[in-house]
Amino acid sequence: MMSDVVLDQHRSREVAEAVGVSFGRMRAVRRLARRPMSMSELALALNIDKPNATTVVDDLETLGLVRRTPHPTDRRAKIVEATPEGAKLAARADEILGTPPDALAELGRDTLNELRDALRKVLEAQRG
Repeated sequence: MMSDVVLDQHRSREVAEAVGVSFGRMRAVRRLARRPMSMSELALALNIDKPNATTVVDDLETLGLVRRTPHPTDRRAKIVEATPEGAKLAARADEILGTPPDALAELGRDTLNELRDALRKVLEAQRG
């Protein structure tokens, strides 16, 4: 049911239209705007293979949304970080994704508090 609530809101399309980048690519920019990552870390965070992560970063670098820098301790690796433009688009995407669906706004405060508390418990259980 949670998946239906989120996916039926067409948020991914709204994000892609607002920022001019596919939602999949924006997922990468949003992660990198939070903190720079190695290519391996990014692949793991996005649940994609390393060659695909390279393709994603190549595309985003061409658009000026991310940049690669040398890894401080591993000459063979690169660190990827969001550029100021990438961070700006990530913030816009976060704003869209952080706006509750209209159906949630129609729920009463008590119901919303119960939902929040239940989601906190789920997240805490996942984190261990």
